[in-house]
Parts: sequence; C-alpha cells; structure tokens
Amino acid sequence: MELHTNIRSDWSMVKLGDICEKAAKIKRQDVIPDEEFIYLDIGGIDNKSNRIVDHKKYHWKDAPSRAQQIVKVGDTLFSTVRTYLKNIAMVDNSMFENQICSSGFTVIRATSELADSKYLFAISLSEGFLQPLNKLQTGTSYPAVRDHDVFGQIIPLPPLPEQLAIVSKIEQLFSDLDNGIENFKKAQEQLKIYRQAVLKKAFEGELTKKCREEQADLPSAEELLQQIKEEREKHYQKQLDGWEQDLKEWEYEGNKGKKPTKPKKTKELFPLTEKELAVLLELPDGKFWLKLGMLTLNVEYGTSAKSKKEGKIPVLRMGNIQNNCFVWNDLVYTDDEDEINKYLLKKGDVLFNRTNSPELVGKTAIYNGEKTAIFAGYLIRINQIHSLVNPNYLNYFLNSYTAKVHGNTVKTDGVNQSNINGEKLKNYPFPYFSLLEQHQIVSEIETRLSICDKMEETITESLQKAESLRQSILKKAFEGKLLNEKELEEARNAPDWEPAEKLLERIRQEKQIKENNNKPTRRKTHG
Repeated sequence: MELHTNIRSDWSMVKLGDICEKAAKIKRQDVIPDEEFIYLDIGGIDNKSNRIVDHKKYHWKDAPSRAQQIVKVGDTLFSTVRTYLKNIAMVDNSMFENQICSSGFTVIRATSELADSKYLFAISLSEGFLQPLNKLQTGTSYPAVRDHDVFGQIIPLPPLPEQLAIVSKIEQLFSDLDNGIENFKKAQEQLKIYRQAVLKKAFEGELTKKCREEQADLPSAEELLQQIKEEREKHYQKQLDGWEQDLKEWEYEGNKGKKPTKPKKTKELFPLTEKELAVLLELPDGKFWLKLGMLTLNVEYGTSAKSKKEGKIPVLRMGNIQNNCFVWNDLVYTDDEDEINKYLLKKGDVLFNRTNSPELVGKTAIYNGEKTAIFAGYLIRINQIHSLVNPNYLNYFLNSYTAKVHGNTVKTDGVNQSNINGEKLKNYPFPYFSLLEQHQIVSEIETRLSICDKMEETITESLQKAESLRQSILKKAFEGKLLNEKELEEARNAPDWEPAEKLLERIRQEKQIKENNNKPTRRKTHG
C-alpha cells in the first residue's frame, strides 16, 4: 500500500524533500572537547509509543562517531535502519533543542511553518510511507535506506488549515485508542494476578479440598514417603537392568563403539530445613514439602553440539518456550545420530530453562510429542518419575509464584544473564500430593485457566485490531477522508486557507531564500 495519489484538487502530491530542509551537521574540528551535549540514538526510541524515552550525555572528546546532526524541536527522527521496526519519534521537548542525534536518523524538518511538523510526523508513521521504503532497504545484518530515499517519497500535501485539522483529529482518535489499549493491558495484568492466585490455591490444596473430604483411606505422609522410596529403587533397578543388557550386547559385538555407562544412583538429599519450610505455603494434613530431586532420576543438560539451519530433526532451545508451552518456529536442526540417541525427547518430558535473562530464567514447558526433537544445552530435562509426578502438575508448580521466588533466591546473576544449575533445581522445594490428587489439581487448574486463555486470546486480538485501526486512521487521513463535512468546512473558512498548489509555491520560495542566505559569500581580492 502506497500513499493515496487520487486526491482532491486543492491538495498536491509533493516530494518530501521539496518541503523539508536538512539538519545541519556538526563539525568536529569546531567543538570544544570538554563540552557536554545530549545525544539521541535509535535505541532511545520506543517503537510502540513512538516517543523518545531515553537519551545519553557525552563530552565531545568521548562522543560516538555517529553523533553528527543538530536537532530542533519539531523534528521527526526517522530511523533509516530496519525501517519496519518503526523507530520514529518527534522531538517535542525543549531540552533537546540544538542537541545532537545519530546519523542513523533521517531528520525530517519542515522548511517553513506552511508545512506542519506534526503532519509530517504522522505521515512518517503510516504504512503507505513505510512500505515503499522497506522495499528500498539494502544490507543483510542491518538493512537500511538512505536519506535521499526518505526525502524522495511522494506525499499528499493539503492546505495548511486542513493539515492542522487532520493532526488534531488524529491526536483525538489516537488518544481514545491509547486509552482502550491501556485498559486492555490492565486486563492482561489482572489475568496474570488471577493465574497466580489459582496456582497458589491449587498448591495449598484448596481446589481439591472437597475431593479429599469425599475420599476415604487417603494415604498418610509416611505411606507416601515409603511409596516414593520404593518407586525410586524400582526405577533405578530398571536402569541397571537396561545397562546390563546394553553391556552384554556391547561385549557380544566385540566391544565396538562406546562402552555403556553404568547409571549412577541418585544421591539422597537433605530434607528441607525449618527455615526453608517457614516461607512456603501451608499444606493440608498428610501432604508435605520435599525436594524435587527426590522425585527424579537425576536431571540432564541438553546438547552442546552446534546446530544447523536445516537437518533431520529440530533442536528445541530456550526461545522455543513461550507461556509454559513449546512453539515450533525459529527452529535449528541436527543430523548427529549420537546426539539424537542421547537427547531424544519423550512425551511428558518437562524442560527447565537454566540460563536466560533474570526475569525469564526458570521458565518451563512440557514436550507432548508434537514432533521428534532433542533439546539444547540451556535447557534441563528433569526426568521426573512418572509414577510419582504428573508432568502438568510439575510444570504448573515451576511456573508458580512460590517457585519463582525460590528461583530468585538461588539463581546466579551475570551480565544480563542468570543461571540456575541442575543441582539447585534438584533442591527446589516441591509440594507433594498423591498422584491421584495431582491429577485432580491439574484438572481444577486447567478448568480455570482455560477461561483465562480465552480472555487472553480476545485481548491479544483486540490489541492487534487496535494497531490495524491506527493504520486505518492514518490511511483515511492521507486520502482526505478523515475529516467530516463540518470539520472540513471549518478548515476552508480559516483566514489562511489557500490551495496546496499556492502553499507549495510559497514553501519553495521560502526554501530558496533560506538556501541563498546560507550560501557562503566569496571574498573580493584586490590586485
């Protein structure tokens, strides 16, 4: 979609550069090294609100090489790098007057007051302006356009009073839209709080209280502990039997290949201390907290082998965990048979993200057998004993507030990254209910959270529609269809109304005068 060209007779289609002047470039040889200035860079633009949200201060002696252009209030800073990201903002704060911006911006500055700065800013946000520029981008890592590509775009220019009326109407409609978006975002936050409230009640045993009251002969805590001990021994024996069989086959084949490794018996973990228990949720009678490692056959790190863009099967990475589920996009692959055999995922495997940003470390997801896959090294397979732990119960708990708080106390923080290793994961506190009650708890959680999911989906769709509506408003504005007849009549009755053709001629004259005044004068020589 390009900007509308079938316009009214009192509008004109103009090249953006014809009604703009270029920002002055700073001359490094003329600056004072210790002088401080404000620097505006692409990273300081919030591309959701299209506002300047951050700036930096430098002395010229330490200034980045891209600090080149002098900005003025009313300028539109249009990022020429990855224009589809819409890092575009208007300079609307007097503190930035005569400060410096990056050469990564095209500075859109109206030549005169006959072209409204806010109108040009609104133009720059429209898909009709952006899409042709996206096609002109060159480069791979940082695709970009050039200043003359931006200034070469053809835009509609209405009479000045109509420009002002259009801007006013856009601001009014955008304000209403932003209020609606803010309400949707508040609803999203409330859903997050509700989700955590559901999980808290679930792991306190509140959601299954009635079920427990209706059941007789429920196992005691001692009986459950004995069951855990027996199941751990049984599963370890099963591992030993498998190893012995593999060893016999290896010896029968003449010791070819790698010798099967004897499985290690999982270490007994110290019980949770009184201090640790004091900060945890209070559980019903017969239920108790223990360490997660007591319910596993050891935890297991994923493959560290290099993956490829194409291959036999996908390798799931931390980015594939979204909202407690796996998403099957942005995949990498492997053909390595040894890696596939070692790290092949089984249905019901719960994977824990051991390294990520501080707010995302510890997120989990269940592999449900969607596609044959293995897992990467930043993920840990928990290897829970399925006769003791429902994988969905485990997944929900590890994403609960209690588990997140514990994770924050044991994580190791580095530069922009946090880590929770396998040993710390095994020592996570875990609320133990019988397997039957775990199934019931999961059912109660999912009944409630399915309603949340539907509401979340509705809100997400509404937010997407809001962005489409924003573009629809801009499209109508630059087709001359946004103002109603009354608003249009008021603009036409303004004392400074004149057809855009005359307006454009006056802009050109003003621009020519400015350019003549800025031309350097030649000094006379005397013979």
